Amino acid sequence: MRIVSSFAAVLMAGVTLSACATVGADQAAPSFDAARISEDIRVLSSDAYEGRGIATPAEEKVVQYLSAQYAAAGFEPGGPNGQWTQDVILNRFVQSNVHASLKLGDWSLPMTQGREVAISTRRPAEHVSLKDAPLVFVGYGINAPERNWNDFKDQDLRGKILVVLVNDADFEEPALNTFGGKAMTYYGRWTYKYEEAAKHGAAGVLIVHETAPASYGWATVANSWGVPQFDILRPNAAAERVPMEGWIQRDVAVDLFRRAGLDFEALKVQARSRDFQPVALTGASFSTEFDVATNQVTSHNVIARLPGTTHPDETVLYTAHWDHIGMGEPDATGDRIFNGAVDNASGTAGLLELARMYGRAPRTERSVVMISFTGEESGLLGSEYYAVNPVYPLPRTVGGFNMDSMNVYGRVTGLGVTGYGQSDFDERLAVAIQSQGRSLVPDYENAAGTYYRSDHFPLAKRGVPMAYAGSRGDFRDEPIAERQAARAEYGAKRYHQAADEWSPDWDYSGMIEDLTVFYDVGRALANGRDWPEWKTGSEFGPVRATTASERP
Repeated sequence: MRIVSSFAAVLMAGVTLSACATVGADQAAPSFDAARISEDIRVLSSDAYEGRGIATPAEEKVVQYLSAQYAAAGFEPGGPNGQWTQDVILNRFVQSNVHASLKLGDWSLPMTQGREVAISTRRPAEHVSLKDAPLVFVGYGINAPERNWNDFKDQDLRGKILVVLVNDADFEEPALNTFGGKAMTYYGRWTYKYEEAAKHGAAGVLIVHETAPASYGWATVANSWGVPQFDILRPNAAAERVPMEGWIQRDVAVDLFRRAGLDFEALKVQARSRDFQPVALTGASFSTEFDVATNQVTSHNVIARLPGTTHPDETVLYTAHWDHIGMGEPDATGDRIFNGAVDNASGTAGLLELARMYGRAPRTERSVVMISFTGEESGLLGSEYYAVNPVYPLPRTVGGFNMDSMNVYGRVTGLGVTGYGQSDFDERLAVAIQSQGRSLVPDYENAAGTYYRSDHFPLAKRGVPMAYAGSRGDFRDEPIAERQAARAEYGAKRYHQAADEWSPDWDYSGMIEDLTVFYDVGRALANGRDWPEWKTGSEFGPVRATTASERP
């Protein structure tokens, strides 16, 4: 199905859209080029790059391609010691020979990896063996003192398997407003649930998968947890990671609860209350055994820098992750390469095109840095590593823009802001889109927790204001129905699937409008003395305030 309008066809033929930024009276504004963007996505998502798995032979290809493109754009190596890369030291975990089962009295259920359960570990070991571990339902698995919320109620959970719900308590009943309504908080993320369980000495976690609160189907879980897992090198991983991290199919969990004399739906309702008490699945137990090959690997963030003319020690950031899932089990067509064209070759191509724009324009007063992060698909590991080991001091990082899965379907009516209300980037973006005739779309009810799922978050939680925005709303150009269908199909059938492949039919006009906004707002910051601010009530404002004295 072709979704390219005649306007997009002209773009792909080589005609470009011009950015609105003023770059000097004696020089025409540089232009974004749809053909270049398309070619970058095509190359990076081709089968030759084998799904851009980290610490694979494909990674070297990615690093070489990005470095060459940044250099051609006029940027210099921005990593430590004059290199294009920052080493990101990770532990890599490959699980094999996975066996798992549930038991209650005379009943037992052998479970298959990827079918009823998805099991992994991020705790260094050669073998994981849990035999008849008792199961305890702990609601949403949240301990939030500032909200007077504790699902654990100080119970001894050492050595037990915690069964938890995905998302947080307000998803099913937003009117409670205990966790800010429909929008997911970090407490709803799977990463948090595993981290909190480790603090309680649990042997493992089984998150009950439900498509609506998770915001993705079981196939996404099976694919993401069926490949090697990674974690940054931790001094005390045994205290920070549970031996077994897993998901369980909802229908399996419902049946297990019924056999234990419990009503899953009734307990879900109880779990929305501060008074909820953990519930043991009396007589039920979980067993698993699997081998783990653990080794230390070095992946790489690719960093490019254009030094500022008068304030080079102040940095404006642009970020996107280059990695994807790599190769996994074949799909129904036999395809086992997860090409990751939209997620996130599109964002990576956006970074490269922004670098070309900056390279062709007069130098800015502050430095501009592009970071292509590794390890996003494994839990924001590249950005987390950078945030802990910043090449450019975070107190003097002015702010930035993160791009993940950009719009390849055409122009839309709005610019959606993920994390709306956090910083004054809201107002900066709103002004920038006025000339495009678009409106700002807040994510007041972001139940998917998108703000906590991309590479801006490790920087934001350490105080750096980061804009995370992109196309949202209705399509503005015909054929509208076909564009809507293509966008919906991606979310339903291509996200984190082998089918996320480049198409010559894509329309980059909407993506270019987004890039133009990021360029205009970023260039204004790079040529000014302004510092974006967190808004009153943001949990990240106090962190930024502690380093205010370090700004020039």
